[in-house]
Amino acid sequence: MSIIVTGHDFNLQTAHTSYLMGVLENGEMGQYYYGPRLGDKVNYADFRHREFRSVTPTLTEAQADVTMSMIKQEYPSYGHGDFRYPAYQVTYDNGARISEFEYQDYEIEDGKSKLGDLPSASAAADDQHVQTLHVHLLEKQSGLQLTLNYSVFEDEDMIVRSATFANTGTTDLKLNAALSASLDLSDDQYDMVQLSGAWARERHLYRRPLTRGVQAISSTRNASSAQQSPFLALARKQTTEQAGDVYGFNLEYSGNFLAQVEVDSYNVTRVTMGINPFEFGWQLKPRTRFQTPEVMMTFANNGFNGMSHNFHRFLTNHLISQRWVKKPRPVLINNWEATYFDFNEQKLLDIAKSAKSLGIELFVLDDGWFGKRNDDHTSLGDWQVNLAKLPNGLSGLANKVHDLGLQFGLWFEPEMISKESKLYIKHPEWTIHVPDRRMTPARNQFVLDFSRQEVVDYLFDQIAAAIRETHLDYIKWDMNRHITEMFSLALPAEQQEELPHRYILGVYQLYERLTSAFPNVLFESCSSGGGRFDAGMLYYAPQTWTSDDTDAIERLKIQWGTSMIYPLSTMGAHVSAVPNHQDRRVTSLATRADVAYFGVLGYELDISKMAPAEKATVVEQIKFYKQYRELFQQGTFIRLQSPYDGDGNVTSWMVVSGDQTTAIAGRYQVLAEPNPGYRRLKFAGLNPDLQYTIEGVDGQFSGQQLMSAGIFIPALFDERADNKMHTFDFDAKLYVIKAV
Repeated sequence: MSIIVTGHDFNLQTAHTSYLMGVLENGEMGQYYYGPRLGDKVNYADFRHREFRSVTPTLTEAQADVTMSMIKQEYPSYGHGDFRYPAYQVTYDNGARISEFEYQDYEIEDGKSKLGDLPSASAAADDQHVQTLHVHLLEKQSGLQLTLNYSVFEDEDMIVRSATFANTGTTDLKLNAALSASLDLSDDQYDMVQLSGAWARERHLYRRPLTRGVQAISSTRNASSAQQSPFLALARKQTTEQAGDVYGFNLEYSGNFLAQVEVDSYNVTRVTMGINPFEFGWQLKPRTRFQTPEVMMTFANNGFNGMSHNFHRFLTNHLISQRWVKKPRPVLINNWEATYFDFNEQKLLDIAKSAKSLGIELFVLDDGWFGKRNDDHTSLGDWQVNLAKLPNGLSGLANKVHDLGLQFGLWFEPEMISKESKLYIKHPEWTIHVPDRRMTPARNQFVLDFSRQEVVDYLFDQIAAAIRETHLDYIKWDMNRHITEMFSLALPAEQQEELPHRYILGVYQLYERLTSAFPNVLFESCSSGGGRFDAGMLYYAPQTWTSDDTDAIERLKIQWGTSMIYPLSTMGAHVSAVPNHQDRRVTSLATRADVAYFGVLGYELDISKMAPAEKATVVEQIKFYKQYRELFQQGTFIRLQSPYDGDGNVTSWMVVSGDQTTAIAGRYQVLAEPNPGYRRLKFAGLNPDLQYTIEGVDGQFSGQQLMSAGIFIPALFDERADNKMHTFDFDAKLYVIKAV
């Protein structure tokens, strides 16, 4: 069993971890332990030792040896002597903000149910490796019920946490903060690992030692954002990719978030994660409830790769749509960098015909097909075809693309509106803005109020009509700006702080309705590239456009960081034109593909104008990718040499099949080096007892040799060779490894 209850103590066990907690003297829940598995029999008494400090408040006069500031807590409150940041705060009808929850009972559910209107993990009731614990607490004076939810995924070493507030009383309450999870760890000897960046350099990896006080990452953009990812890890100082202890935390949410670590004066480390309390407030009327989004928690003692594999397996098995998660993703061509807004039907068909001849499977028409959209100033919200560009309509183009034997996809930006649009003229009140205050444009556009049901209904009707008309196969859902002037004309004053969360719920509702009505349409989420790459989006859209930056060298850092949480099947990765449109770097067609293979491969350039030799190269690239598509999209991804270590000049990674008989490794060197030292590349994830061959390398090797000793990597530049006209910068090399 995954969950063992002994009196008022709880033992949540996965294959390799234990999570222990129990009821405290005041009726709240205490946190005992999270780490390597301890087994079924635990001495709980040892975890309940109390330390007294005379300078701190005690629980009660009768319990003068119990001080909350010295106790690790499961879902901490504020106001009874613990001065660390709490997991929640409630304002009661008399203005008080002090809660007194007491444990009532618990229930255990086999499997894992869906979480209301939020994206959530799931498992069937007959899944013997998943159980869910609900711990019920009650604030007796107000009738506010708090349920702490824990789903234990044994095989994935994952615990999924959330909290549910239900007002069973008779007075109105207000939630000022409602985080999803809190965890107190016994010491502070950790490095904090985060994924941060900006547009075109998303999810770069940063690692820093914890220090006394608060360190946090957050978003106030009403998107998970390119600036910060809703993820953090705590790793021991010596932890590497292959070895060492690490805790990972990831939030299944796409809006404002807070991920915070607080180290107190006794070196206890408190991790809290959930909806950002800034710009949050929720009116909790009698007989209503509030559900927090889920946090994924995992522990691994085999390094960052071990943590990542737990996340990858969990997302694959329990969060991403099972309809799509293991279905081969098509190789696509997107017209954006080939044409931008300047296209007509014939130009698009020329690209589509070339795509078919190269082996591409999906043609995607990006921005510019609707309204009067000839630049980025107009027409968002007017999702009717621009007949000046496409005189035969969307169906005319789609039919011709389908007749070529290609799938057809469309770009939408449903959440946005242009002032120069029919929709804005008809419904200016649908735009998020503050009356009598200036509006701040971004990319010449504004944001629709997704807290309004009529907005969600309108967009569903518009997008559904386009899907039906074109027999659409794929949608790229973009979001190119964040929300400013946060205000809804549809909400009363006391509910304005609810808008950020209500907006996200509206986005989720539209996704839910579209994916349910059109289950055969593949969705790819996008937000100016990877600005909303999070688990909440992946619940509806099984792949995400990883970054607008398609430069192969920059993608090494982006895809490395993204892989800390997300599997390769979720990462859109394209071969684009050079000089690259984001940083003007020139790399070879081979290098661009050798990076893009490790994701969902696509192309984003005018293939109709490529030279014959380049087309022949693309044909071979696509053949290679299709040959190993299952391996690239479903294999075990292992990071080997980090672009964040040392000078970052070499990056290497690999993907291994489930049976360990096939693997492909990539080694990437940014700049050539004069007179370099002797180098070897060590692999990982192979079977030590099998013999392997490597394409282009003589001889056979045991898996043990390849992992322990590796293979010799010759210098890129040989001064004896006549190669004066060849550059060795931006070099990529793939190693195809097969068991004999």
